Amino acid sequence: MTLTQNTASRKKKARPVDRPTAVWPGSDLLDGKPVDSLTIIFCTTGCYWGMGDGCTMCGYINDSADSPPLDDDLLAQLDHAAAKSSPKTSLIKIFTSGSFFDQKEISQPARKRILETIGEMGTVKKVVAETRPEFVTDERLIDTLNVLDRYDIRFEIAMGLETSSDTIRKDCINKGFTFDDFTRASKMAADVGVTTKAYLLLKPPFLSEKTSVDDMLSSISDTVPYASTISLNLCNVQNGTLVEELHNRKDYRPPWLWSAVSVLKKAKDMFPYIIFMSDPVAAGSKRGPHNCGECDKEVAQVLRDFSISQDLAILSDVDCQCYSLWEKVMELEDNAYGSYLIK
Repeated sequence: MTLTQNTASRKKKARPVDRPTAVWPGSDLLDGKPVDSLTIIFCTTGCYWGMGDGCTMCGYINDSADSPPLDDDLLAQLDHAAAKSSPKTSLIKIFTSGSFFDQKEISQPARKRILETIGEMGTVKKVVAETRPEFVTDERLIDTLNVLDRYDIRFEIAMGLETSSDTIRKDCINKGFTFDDFTRASKMAADVGVTTKAYLLLKPPFLSEKTSVDDMLSSISDTVPYASTISLNLCNVQNGTLVEELHNRKDYRPPWLWSAVSVLKKAKDMFPYIIFMSDPVAAGSKRGPHNCGECDKEVAQVLRDFSISQDLAILSDVDCQCYSLWEKVMELEDNAYGSYLIK
């Protein structure tokens, strides 16, 4: 049986186009200090790449709109989201389950109005927007800065690089772009004073635990020259994806939380000036990153606390008897002919 993205099992939820897919307040780092942040996932038509075969682990296309929202709908989504911000919100993160710079998702006039509305909030110091690298152009960067500079707001693009290995990105993730595409976009951004945040993916399908950890460490080294912030995303099992199909066959286990702790320890030690972050989605569940079940909640919180503090000591202040089991998995799993050793 050929392994393909399980598009037949995708089920979109009916969503009002004047409401965001999701919005939540939180805390993030800005200039080395924790600040109030707001994360907004706009409901758009979604990622053009995801409408085809898409990435093997990504089910976010399920959250996209059935029909394209009008510009006024997008502004209504922002108004709804802004109502959940705090009076001290300093950082806003914009997602679309696709690309903020994709004109088919958000038109240039709508982007301008969204950014102006954020500027008029009066408290925001930085905006981070996710996009694929092919949509990063000088024109779109300059258009964005022309608005945000009026309000003295910094801008950062966030890209799901996943790995610096073109082979892993193509054969395990099916991402649809190369490392050179990422570096091109990052350099273009840097030339106009825009920073880059890179998302890296711990344990895509078809990799052992140790191979995935080694790939993250090499990817971090390769990515550091182009990104000031690196977010370590831990793969989880999303509906309608190839990863879900493999998981249902017992051919995929999400990463151990210990693997993330190990990667972040080594990465922060090697590159103390880089901001490293990790917020493990679905931690502790069988479809999310997990350890033994006893320590999952504590270790996941340690990863989140480190993301805000950047204090390496926090990553050493947690232990569990399953740590030695994880070490054995790291030692032996490569000899298991593709099978994982521990559920």
